[in-house]
Amino acid sequence: MQKTLLPLLILASIWISSCSTSTPLATPEVVTVYSTSAAEPWLHALYDCAQTAPVLSRVDDPSLGQIALQVGEPKMLQFAYQIDTEEILIVTHRQSPVNNLTVEQARALFAGQSDPSIQVWVYASGEDVQEVFDQFVMEGRNVTSSARIAANPQQMSDTLVNEPNTVGILPKHWKAGDSRFVYTIPNIPVLAIAQAEPHGSVKNLIACLQK
Repeated sequence: MQKTLLPLLILASIWISSCSTSTPLATPEVVTVYSTSAAEPWLHALYDCAQTAPVLSRVDDPSLGQIALQVGEPKMLQFAYQIDTEEILIVTHRQSPVNNLTVEQARALFAGQSDPSIQVWVYASGEDVQEVFDQFVMEGRNVTSSARIAANPQQMSDTLVNEPNTVGILPKHWKAGDSRFVYTIPNIPVLAIAQAEPHGSVKNLIACLQK
């Protein structure tokens, strides 16, 4: 009986081993994603849309992102899809003497033609929020050379909350409660931009963001 049982056990072991190695694990689909700092609130929504599939991989170069999120319209026509709107605000410290501004007053302030004791903060040229501000407020005029440059909206928000006599630019999603806004640029589109006409998972993710 033992001589008969041993070959059967060996055969069963070989069969189980062959079954376990014949079905390779599926490689997960990866979608690369780029987001400007201003558009990061919608990056969280994108991860919610993806759940666990496909896998989202964030990249630092917009040209490498199958989906790129930004505030404001791109300079070049691409496969761009509006997923929301944002307001761009001129924001001051709570104790700042700056009150509600007209566009002319805002332009003069950021051009350095107003109270010299007020420190102006902007973003680097090319940042999406700065491009919106330059288009709708500055209208081709230069920002004062004494303006400080914030690396991102979080740094801008922290500065405007903690430093008196400061004025800067913030997307509404980034405005801190202890600061106040004195001018608004409304209805700026938030876009999901694809490098090519979207299909499959990329198309589904963009459609989810548009809901």
